[in-house]
Amino acid sequence: MLPALFLPLIKYFSAFNIFQYITFRSAYAAVTALLISFLFGGPLIRKLKSLKAGQEIREDGPETHFVKSGTPTMGGLLILISVTVSTLLWQDLNNQYTWMVLFSMIAFGCIGFADDYLKVFRKSSEGMHARVKFIGQTIVSLVIVVLLYINGNEHTTLLYVPFLKHSVIDLSYFYIPFGVILLVGTSNAVNLTDGLDGLAIGLVLLVSMTFAVIIYITGRADYAGYLQIPYLRGSGELTIFTLSLVGASIGFLWFNSHPAEIFMGDTGSLSLGGVIGVLALVIKKEILLVIIGGVFVLEALSVIIQVVSFKLRHKRVFKMAPLHHHFEMKGWDESKVVIRFWILGGLFTILSLSTLKIQ
Repeated sequence: MLPALFLPLIKYFSAFNIFQYITFRSAYAAVTALLISFLFGGPLIRKLKSLKAGQEIREDGPETHFVKSGTPTMGGLLILISVTVSTLLWQDLNNQYTWMVLFSMIAFGCIGFADDYLKVFRKSSEGMHARVKFIGQTIVSLVIVVLLYINGNEHTTLLYVPFLKHSVIDLSYFYIPFGVILLVGTSNAVNLTDGLDGLAIGLVLLVSMTFAVIIYITGRADYAGYLQIPYLRGSGELTIFTLSLVGASIGFLWFNSHPAEIFMGDTGSLSLGGVIGVLALVIKKEILLVIIGGVFVLEALSVIIQVVSFKLRHKRVFKMAPLHHHFEMKGWDESKVVIRFWILGGLFTILSLSTLKIQ
């Protein structure tokens, strides 16, 4: 919005030329999202408390979590509002990717909001039936992937692998089911990770920063050519969106750090997970996403392994799944689990960035 307003005025005041630079707009998009989070975080918490929109804690979880019962949830609304407003202000509204990521984030957020709403007013930790939630995620994912396929470019259906310069396969029509599986999996992986104060949002912050770097490079023909990665015209605008995510994540972490004043709920975790998957699809980093979001992958795998092991062997591999609860049950303090998982997430992001040069 702001570029459309000020760029035509360059002929009257040359300083407005700064609005054409993605780096400038990205930085202030992050600041804008951060300020919105700070300004509206407190009032949102008070409003949710007045509505008695408190989180119900799962009965089979760690006993130390019972004191969190009643903490306001649906905090993902703060993230959605911050990112949406900031993106609309600073990003090019004529860019197709702008509307793609906003639609993705809000659509997954609506599914999460419905789940949180049922949890709050049923006073149960169960919420929406798993099958209904899965169908909703699948439908939203299908719409997104089909839109990407229809409006794609020469790279859209190609699959790239880290450390290799060229694509390994053209998925063709199989791109659609592949993309749907990736989006559903990513949204659920972040959802499973959201179980400790600050854990999920801290990892989303690291992933968003990593994507911001990769997306900026992907949108620059000179940088992409030098590193021999696919150049995608117009994708650089998504740097603004990803840094809005960074700003909103920092702002939300202010309130979500231990002891949390608010939880993001499924409203936040499903929307963030879904849009991270969309970013990976757009810039052709679907396989690299496994490394960028390595902790999310480990959390999801721990649940899959636990379920399969119990059904086949009637034995549990972990004391409790997802993985972060396993370490809690081993006696680790919650803050120690969170910080160590953040450190692991940081290592994954460094490794993922290194793959840009090692190929």
